[in-house]
Amino acid sequence: MTLDDLKTEYDKLQIKYGAKELDSIYNGGCDKNPDICFVFMNPTGRNIASDKAWTGRKSPWLGTKNIWKLFYQVHLLSDATYHQILSKKPKDWDYDFCDYVYNEVYNNHIFITNLGKCTQVDARALTDDVLSKYLDLLFKEIDIIQPKIIITFGNQVSSIILNKKIAVSENRKKSHDLTIYNRTYKVYPVYYPVGNGIFNMDKSIEDIQWIIKNEIEKEV
Repeated sequence: MTLDDLKTEYDKLQIKYGAKELDSIYNGGCDKNPDICFVFMNPTGRNIASDKAWTGRKSPWLGTKNIWKLFYQVHLLSDATYHQILSKKPKDWDYDFCDYVYNEVYNNHIFITNLGKCTQVDARALTDDVLSKYLDLLFKEIDIIQPKIIITFGNQVSSIILNKKIAVSENRKKSHDLTIYNRTYKVYPVYYPVGNGIFNMDKSIEDIQWIIKNEIEKEV
């Protein structure tokens, strides 16, 4: 099974749970043993790739700015790329620039995805029940790429993935074991850093820097 094989299932769930006029957003980055798999919540129509006329890659956060500040601050995005992102309006993100950004994501050995791939018009909250419909597919995604560690953003996503109640405030810099198809991964819950969670971005950055230092750099 490949990541492309999962897209048909994501698209079926988009019809059931997403905005009918928008497309699913899948994933992007290093898809073979990345250092980190970052798992966010679900995409919105702010992602330019959700437009049905868009024929390029359909990866998270295309055409947006705030989340790239986090990746820049944890040294997973170069000065040059970050400043280009800041200078561009959403309509300036053409297919080549989207590939350029994600080539850098790939080269930095990270993978970016969402638990839910059902794109909404806005940032409305999804229920646990809807997000849980994607859990088995996310586990297949993780099994395909086999990351060294997983970082989950926010209480809701972390709780659903780990199948227990998680309060990020009580789990900073703490890992939880998650077994998927007989392989065990370390999962670190981190504050959600954008939208309503924008005021927690500094905490997210601090914790991710700590995770990289203690889980990734120590292996080098």
